[in-house]
Amino acid sequence: MSSFSTVLRELRKRDGLSQRQLAERLDVTPSVISYYELSERVPSPDVLMKIAEAFHVTTDFLLGRESKTMMDVSDLPFEDVQLLELIAATLRKKNQ
Repeated sequence: MSSFSTVLRELRKRDGLSQRQLAERLDVTPSVISYYELSERVPSPDVLMKIAEAFHVTTDFLLGRESKTMMDVSDLPFEDVQLLELIAATLRKKNQ
């Protein structure tokens, strides 16, 4: 089970963001992001929700309570969502 600090760092790096860039998105200081990544502080519930929204994951994922990742497809047409589901099913079958 990953810690919040590890998950946050990995998501930030995955998206190619500096601590400063993430801080700007969340309306916090870069030092706050550093404290989170060093496990020296934990975010308030409001900031935790902002982080989840910024990375399109659940708060449970951020807190290491679930390992599933989510993909926001709300702005895609139904046919595109069906295509993504087919691709995911094909990849799951391939990797079994």
